[in-house]
Amino acid sequence: MPKVLISDKMDPKAAQIFRERGIQVDEITGKTKEELIAIIGDYDGLAIRSSTKVTKDVLAAAKNLKVVGRAGIGVDNVDIPAASAAGVVVMNTPFGNSITTAEHAIALMFALARDLPAADASTQAGKWEKNRFMGVEVTSKTLGLIGAGNIGSIVADRALGLKMKVIAYDPFLTPERALELGIEKVTLDDLLARADFITLHTPLTDSTRNILSRENIAKTKKGVRIINCARGGLVDEAALKEALDSGHVAGAALDVFVEEPAKVSPLFGTPNFISTPHLGASTSEAQVNVAIQVAEQMADFLVSGGVTNALNMPSLSAEEAPKLKPYMALAEGLGSLVGQLVGDDVKAVAIEVEGAAAELNQKPITGAVLAGLMRVYSDTVNMVNAPFLAKERGLDVREVRHDREGDYHTLVRVTVRTSAGEKSVAGTLFANSEPRLVEIFGIKVEADLAGTMLYVVNEDAPGFIGRLGTALGEAGVNIGTFHLGRRAAGGEAVLLLSVDSPVTEPVLWDVCRLPGVKTVKPLTF
Repeated sequence: MPKVLISDKMDPKAAQIFRERGIQVDEITGKTKEELIAIIGDYDGLAIRSSTKVTKDVLAAAKNLKVVGRAGIGVDNVDIPAASAAGVVVMNTPFGNSITTAEHAIALMFALARDLPAADASTQAGKWEKNRFMGVEVTSKTLGLIGAGNIGSIVADRALGLKMKVIAYDPFLTPERALELGIEKVTLDDLLARADFITLHTPLTDSTRNILSRENIAKTKKGVRIINCARGGLVDEAALKEALDSGHVAGAALDVFVEEPAKVSPLFGTPNFISTPHLGASTSEAQVNVAIQVAEQMADFLVSGGVTNALNMPSLSAEEAPKLKPYMALAEGLGSLVGQLVGDDVKAVAIEVEGAAAELNQKPITGAVLAGLMRVYSDTVNMVNAPFLAKERGLDVREVRHDREGDYHTLVRVTVRTSAGEKSVAGTLFANSEPRLVEIFGIKVEADLAGTMLYVVNEDAPGFIGRLGTALGEAGVNIGTFHLGRRAAGGEAVLLLSVDSPVTEPVLWDVCRLPGVKTVKPLTF
């Protein structure tokens, strides 16, 4: 039974979903890093919000951990490269709080437009400063979106309903998607010059950090109002204060800060500045939604292998997983075979699919090939960290999908480039479920890839099979299955034998000394 730890406060429905799916769950919140390290080794899954920090040290102690699920969109508190290297899937729930965050941005826009917090404080203090609080309408104003993804597109929809003109800067926004949303795609400089309101909806990356820098704030239209409900660090807070003090920026509202909790900020106390304590996702509906989503995603992964909203591996739906499972077993076996035979002399790898395999999601098949192939480098490799290891070693990975019809209803081929040239193996599925090798280094041979095996390359000659059987029999090695292939009569032949026990080194040397033997390799699957 898989075991999951919920380490941050989460709606009770999350734990309920885990239990309904047959997963043991513990809810232990408020632990220090050291306390978490002491217990994390017992768990297959870790469900978190923003409080738990999943650091390299935590991951090093999490020997059984397979998945980290973040109930929410931000994963700043998870060391994703370290998780990938450890073979741990990292998931988030990017859609559970999208509406809530978008609505908060719209709420802050209205608060800025009508100076609501200051007006409220003044009125409750017994003043009646009606002439002091002269606001602006949002109707017909230009809203500039920095980021037009999931949340940004919801903000755009709401703003269009308010009769605003919406422009957006987003390198990933296609012209077709912009047309569909009813917005105008522009450059960043164009947005800064034209927008009456600017709202940010982009992750914090090297390219977006301080995207509203001192220089870019200076390019904005005088009287602009700025809203950030996305990530602290997108706005240069000191530069924003200067722009507020000078009157160039008419108002700003931040829900997120560089340092959180934000007990101190240069912006606090600045006129025309509104702040909220990271409330973007803080509605009852959003908290329930993200808790349910993270539990369902983690349960799918731990029970059926489904991967949804993962940040470090391809998605694989719970419906796809059973269909792809035999293909992934075949792919991993082929990768493992070529890895064991070629060793660490791999410069590039190509994964080709044809027939029924070409109609499937190829990313999990590629991940499985790399998991098998990279096992020559690490005994803890899996589909998550295999692409990471391949990239780390400069391996060129190529995917090829063929529409052609071949000799088999489905085929997966793995070709590696080595210093000695290209080597290729191929396999298919029998009865749509049984992985079977059908070609090795250009020689046709049918074999299962399972258990302990012996790979022998020899000159095709009468009596060889008898001599090999005798050598293994005298050494007490029992042969389970025997698979043969050859290029031509009297030419190079290949034997793949499954054996009931590992072949010791002295026995391997005895086989090597048989007449006509060119190569002998023990294999394990």
